[in-house]
Amino acid sequence: MELPTTAERVQMHTAEATDRRIQKEMEMRLWYFAHNPEKIEERLHELDREWDMERTLESNAATLALSGTLLGMMFSRKYLLLPAVVTGFLLQHALQGWCPPVPLFRRMGVRTQGEIEAERYALRALRGDFQTTTEEEPTERIQRTMNVVSEQMPMAQTRH
Repeated sequence: MELPTTAERVQMHTAEATDRRIQKEMEMRLWYFAHNPEKIEERLHELDREWDMERTLESNAATLALSGTLLGMMFSRKYLLLPAVVTGFLLQHALQGWCPPVPLFRRMGVRTQGEIEAERYALRALRGDFQTTTEEEPTERIQRTMNVVSEQMPMAQTRH
């Protein structure tokens, strides 16, 4: 059994419709910022604070495992089953990119680090960080930027 790469493992195990929705939401934000470039810096700061899938899963797993351990020590050893199950799911996610909370978190809009970085890169390109001139119309800039982002996120074209 070959394990998926780190970059593609979550998206491989996410419903295609959910992946498309997450991608479309990013594209809509980029269209907005192409026409409101003065707000790009604020969005970049928001991205710095956005929790990715790994951080969300790790904090969720740690909370459940700690709760199960404390409940097991205070009330009944049966609660010790919770940390065992949670750590098993965490291992499954580390190896395969899937565990039971992933579909829920993805539907809630939790993105991978790669997806967050793709938006950050696109915003920086819209801002003009990678070119010497920004004389293009917003529509041309956003189309060029989306082409670059598509190259950076090959899973969007090659999955399923």
